[in-house]
Amino acid sequence: MGSAEGVAARRYGLVTLCSALLFALVTWQVAARGAVRGLDERLGRAVATSAVPRPPAQFLADLGNTSVALPVLLLVAVWAGCRLHRGAGGAAGARRRAWLPPVAALVTLAAVPALVVPFKVWLDRPGPPEMAGSHEGFFPSGHGATAAVAYGLVALLLLRAGAARRTHRLERRADGRKAAASPGAWLGAAGTVLLNAGVGLGLVRQGYHWPLDVLGGWCLAGVLLPLWCVVCGRWGGRVRATGRTIDESGRS
Repeated sequence: MGSAEGVAARRYGLVTLCSALLFALVTWQVAARGAVRGLDERLGRAVATSAVPRPPAQFLADLGNTSVALPVLLLVAVWAGCRLHRGAGGAAGARRRAWLPPVAALVTLAAVPALVVPFKVWLDRPGPPEMAGSHEGFFPSGHGATAAVAYGLVALLLLRAGAARRTHRLERRADGRKAAASPGAWLGAAGTVLLNAGVGLGLVRQGYHWPLDVLGGWCLAGVLLPLWCVVCGRWGGRVRATGRTIDESGRS
């Protein structure tokens, strides 16, 4: 692994570690009925009775449903896979590796319930008053984790496909310049953060979850998304300024 890839892997590892530690801290507070859990429930009741309009809050909360998030991710994964496949050049190995990021994205989303359900069963946290009598086990929020992972992966796939398209244009022009980071990448990141903040607000406003439930779901996303980046950076090939996907041995 080259120096740049090593630095990126360490950064992703740091994000994963911080997310895991924060998740452990929040889980401890929920399980031990700590002071943070008391503040969390007071904040949740305040948000649920706030003036935030219910229709848009319900719409945002519904974006965390798997029936909504999965089709969106699937559509973007297929599009990104086709784009990366076309930009991979003539090497058969590079074309096969081009499909790793989309496939890994779907596997990553499938891992969400595998992580969420055991904690729900173990902690068995009661939900807000609006959910009384429905079921137990509200921490972490599956809807919050699903939205954060699915729409985070959508942004990452679009960013990767966009980078491949820009470097492919440079290859055709053969001017040797490097592909600059697109302003759309920053807009996509900001949009993803705002979207997930809206989903979290909707879940709490509608009384489906406490705020710490949503935070727990986001922490799980903070573990899964960097792992996806590491896997794709290591085995999915990387796009250089020539526009070709190159494996770790340097073969195109």
